Amino acid sequence: MSETIRTILAICILIIVYILTRRVHGWRIKRAYTVIIKDLEQKGALDSTSAVVLPYAKKGLFRVGVRDYRPKALEYLILGNIVGVTDSGKHYLKNKKGGPLSSK
Repeated sequence: MSETIRTILAICILIIVYILTRRVHGWRIKRAYTVIIKDLEQKGALDSTSAVVLPYAKKGLFRVGVRDYRPKALEYLILGNIVGVTDSGKHYLKNKKGGPLSSK
């Protein structure tokens, strides 16, 4: 195999690996969205008066084990106006039904 073909093949493999890692990352974030929404629904946190503290809301300094996507997904849900935060740092679900990520 010539040097040019090996270089092109290596670049193609790197592109495929990059695309696959982006897909897996997106899938894990999407899965974290549903976990957070189901968690808030199960705890009955549907407005600011029934808001609850989420243990994974803050990122820890020392992470041991696999990566936890819930803190970043929670941040995206807050920015997307799906989850609200009270002044005391508790979280609640703003859009119970009809939201883009609400469960059916």
